[in-house]
Amino acid sequence: MVSNRKTRLENMQIALIAHDGKKAEMVAFLMENREALNGINLISTGTTGKFVEQAGLKVTRVLSGPMGGDAQIAAKIAEKEIEAVIFFRDPLNAHPHEPDVQMLMRICDVHNIPLATNPSCARLILKGLHSN
Repeated sequence: MVSNRKTRLENMQIALIAHDGKKAEMVAFLMENREALNGINLISTGTTGKFVEQAGLKVTRVLSGPMGGDAQIAAKIAEKEIEAVIFFRDPLNAHPHEPDVQMLMRICDVHNIPLATNPSCARLILKGLHSN
């Protein structure tokens, strides 16, 4: 049974996105939960992915959010390629690409994809992925 779970996790893809004011928090979360992420494929918007790579983690990068990365992630969700999204949003600052953010969140809801917008919820998603 453990080998089936490991195979399932190795085929799993989680999207990572963080607004500029939350990128350090994203990296800290990933480092604290590195073991739980072992074997899971990470995909990220461009700038967030750059921070993740600098922390020593392997990640597939798409465009930055404002340049279409949020839409690329949403398309992968619609194609059933992503099992969860960790999106550390900065609720205290305005973002010029807010319509893209809202679209991504809507796509998660439409396709029943878990969406964590803070570390506490992200930890719960990781626990849930490992308990199945």
